[in-house]
Amino acid sequence: MTSAVLTRRAARTASAKPETLTEQAYNRLEEMIVTLALAPGEVLSEQVLSAELGIGRTPIREALQRLAREGLVLVLPRKAIIVTETDPRKQLLVLEVRRELERLLARASAERASDAERRRFRMIAEGMETAARTNDDIAFMRLDRELNTLLAEASHNEYAARAIHFLNGHSRRFWYLHYKQAADLPKVARLHADEARAIAKGDAKRASAASDKLIDYVETFTRATVGVVRRAANG
Repeated sequence: MTSAVLTRRAARTASAKPETLTEQAYNRLEEMIVTLALAPGEVLSEQVLSAELGIGRTPIREALQRLAREGLVLVLPRKAIIVTETDPRKQLLVLEVRRELERLLARASAERASDAERRRFRMIAEGMETAARTNDDIAFMRLDRELNTLLAEASHNEYAARAIHFLNGHSRRFWYLHYKQAADLPKVARLHADEARAIAKGDAKRASAASDKLIDYVETFTRATVGVVRRAANG
């Protein structure tokens, strides 16, 4: 089974109810920002985005407001909507928070996930393994978002889920912006698969350890990226 098929299967099972137009607009715009189809500093137009995505301006506007709350776009009333810039140094601060929250979510999900949620974790693990074998960055990014969403749902802790949501888009965009220079996509995909599989098995201790191991790797990658940016600025 291809990674694209696994990604579509994971997406279909990510929610029991169909997406609203606002959710469709948000998901598509968030992916475009994360994967740099909408680049940092780019000025956006509701009218143009509505035409490109085939979604009405009201859902587009609501999606952009949500993205603004998450810090991925900056809305200047009656002036412009701008995709925000990334700052590698701030990403280390993001990881400090992510480490604690993701460990909590992984442990709680392992303990509290329903049977249906555990099946979804296994499906995501399979998809991540396929993305690792094929070095498919888009499939990886989509599965990563599905895993983030499922961790928030399966933990059954709305406060931790709200806290981590703000960080996820920033983390994925930073990864996509820099991974080709300083990271190993197959390795990080397998680390995600290990976490998802441990949760599916209900092994809270192993899930926590897998979460820490994943963040250890991401932190190493981030520090390497910060070093490259600093050298470029000084050179």
